[in-house]
Amino acid sequence: MPHLKPTTTATTSTRRDVGIAVPGLAHPLLAPADWAELTRPGTPLHWTVLAVGNGVSTGHGPGDRPDPHCLDATGKLRNAGVRVLGQLDAAYGARAFGELVADAHRYLDWYLVDGFYLARCPTERTALPEVRRTLATLRALLGGGHLVLRHGTHPYPGYAESADQLVTFSGPWSDYRWSQVAEWTADYPPERFCHLVHGTPRGHLDEALRVARWQGAATIYFTDRTEPPAHRADGGGPTGEPWEALPGYWDDIVSRIGPGVSE
Repeated sequence: MPHLKPTTTATTSTRRDVGIAVPGLAHPLLAPADWAELTRPGTPLHWTVLAVGNGVSTGHGPGDRPDPHCLDATGKLRNAGVRVLGQLDAAYGARAFGELVADAHRYLDWYLVDGFYLARCPTERTALPEVRRTLATLRALLGGGHLVLRHGTHPYPGYAESADQLVTFSGPWSDYRWSQVAEWTADYPPERFCHLVHGTPRGHLDEALRVARWQGAATIYFTDRTEPPAHRADGGGPTGEPWEALPGYWDDIVSRIGPGVSE
C-alpha cells in the first residue's frame, strides 16, 4: 500500500543531494539558449537526455545519421562535465531487443553518451526479465554507464535492482502534490528515484521540493510548462511536450538546490 516516507529518511538525507534531471529538450536548432544554459558552471545537473530522431514527443532514439547540431551540443555538455543519456523507446515492452541495442550502438558511436534513458518502460513483473536482459547488454556496451528507467509510476519492485534510477512519477503538479510513494521504495536510497513534474506554479516550488524529499527522490525536474492538448484529427495544434524547453523559473530552481543555497 502507498504511504509517505517519514521526514527522518527523506528530508535530512536529500537536503544537500537533490539535483536536476532534464528529460529531453527540443532539437538544439529550436532551443539553442536552453542547451547552452545546461553548460553553466555550478548548475546541479544529475543528467540530461538526448533524443534526436523525430523529437522528444515520440520517444524515438538517435535518428538515421549523426546530427551535427546534436554533436556540437553534446560535446559542449561533456566538456562541462554534464552526463548525457541517450533516449531509447521501450514502447512499454513492445520494442524488439535488437532494435533497442541497435539504437544504443548508434548513440555510442555518434554521440559518446554516458548512459541510457528508457522511455515508456513497462512496469509489470512479467516484463522484468526482458528489461533486465536489455539493461545487462547496455551495461556491457557502456562498460558501466548510467541507466534510467522512465516508468512514470511505481513499477514492480524488482526493477530497482537492475537500473541506477527509476522515474517513479511523471505527470502534472495537480497529481503530484497529493501523490503517495510505494512502501517498497523505503528499502532504497533517494538516489535511486527521480520525479518529473509539469505544470508546477512558481509559487509552489518549495512545496514541490518538500514532496520530493518527503517521498525520497533525489533527482527532480519541475516546470511551469504544461502538457499540450491532444493532436487534432486534422493534424494541427501543438505537438510539443512540457519538457522540450526549460521552465520559466529555471534560475529559481537552480538557486534553490545549488551549492550553499538553503530553502
